[in-house]
Amino acid sequence: MARPYRDFPMPPALVPTVREWLAAAPADRPDPVPARPAATVLVVRDGARGVEVFMQTRAATMAFAPNMMVFPGGGVDARDEVVETAWSGPTPEEWSARMPGTTPASAQQLVLAAAREVFEETGVLLAAHPDGRPVSEAEASAPGIEEGRRRVDARELSFSEFLAEQGLTVRSECLAVRDHWTTPECEPRRYDTWFFAARIPEGQEPDDGTSEAVSASWEVPARVLDRLAADPGLMLPPTIAALEELTAAATTEEVLADRAEVPEVMPWPEEVAVDERFPDGLAMRCPWER
Repeated sequence: MARPYRDFPMPPALVPTVREWLAAAPADRPDPVPARPAATVLVVRDGARGVEVFMQTRAATMAFAPNMMVFPGGGVDARDEVVETAWSGPTPEEWSARMPGTTPASAQQLVLAAAREVFEETGVLLAAHPDGRPVSEAEASAPGIEEGRRRVDARELSFSEFLAEQGLTVRSECLAVRDHWTTPECEPRRYDTWFFAARIPEGQEPDDGTSEAVSASWEVPARVLDRLAADPGLMLPPTIAALEELTAAATTEEVLADRAEVPEVMPWPEEVAVDERFPDGLAMRCPWER
């Protein structure tokens, strides 16, 4: 029995590279670029219109996903490591058990990278004081925190060093595992990305202070998906799939609940019939058993 699959629109920016890759004989194709570990975070809240998610439109100058709508995220930094005293919530062993194929050390790096990326790109601190007291709105906007954000983003300071300076611990319990996607082998820039969902600590609010995006705002998932029909290059497949799942969720508690299984999904390019969804006759095909 054939394995079920699903076709997603091919972003127009990828069409030239994909056509060149498909035209080459398999033996002549270059070896795939190693996929860099990465973390992406669906920052969610309960809004008047249901579950809302914080999204950004990436700058045209970005090497990966330019002009596309994305969630905050990025690659794991080699310095994304934390000492035990700067960590609260589930243990690295517990995180690894939720994330097939990871070790406690790599799972901890991914969770810390997720918290770091949320801080860098939205200003929200998934952190607390050693006694468990959350970071207040006033503390999150204090000059020392703002300067720390700049230094972490500039790689002048690791996120762990920043937390130590501020006397804070990362709150891993604010995060939940959602998905695991790997960039197709045909792409020159590849990521092995774990998708998390995050609950914002009370009193904090995300901003658009990152240079990687030209805009950022709270969005209703269904309305973002409506825009995809007119612009097939608006989002990558993992973003589309995540928004669809958010549309089906009634509350953020559902989004933050543990998933029974988190299989890895890696799309591959496929030639398909030309229509409104696939104007270039190309699709990103994914194994799909949801």
